[in-house]
Amino acid sequence: MPDQTFAGAAVPATTDGSALSAEDNKLVTLARSARARVGAVEGAAVRDQDGRTYAAATVSMPSLAVTALQLAVASAVASGAARLEAAAVVTEASELDGAGHAAVRDLSADAPIHVAAPTGVLLGTVTA
Repeated sequence: MPDQTFAGAAVPATTDGSALSAEDNKLVTLARSARARVGAVEGAAVRDQDGRTYAAATVSMPSLAVTALQLAVASAVASGAARLEAAAVVTEASELDGAGHAAVRDLSADAPIHVAAPTGVLLGTVTA
């Protein structure tokens, strides 16, 4: 399989003070937990069309490197998900990783991707 490079997505700052829905807050909580459990660089969670959630952390091994968001999407697809309603990533980065962004967009062109700091504070939401 050829290496693919995806450009990162800028995270628009949340300035309107809007709060996440309870379901989207749950995604941030799951992503924070996945990240903290293994001390990973990032944690992510996605919600599929049936409301099922999948959480994952970044995997970085000599033979395998997968972003948290890619792994959460892969878990959803492996369980039969055909569409995503929303996603969340907990990271210290200022930009959403391109590979994870592309994985979400493979299943849903319009699912919001909420990006939060390790503290759980929402940094912004990527919608494109």
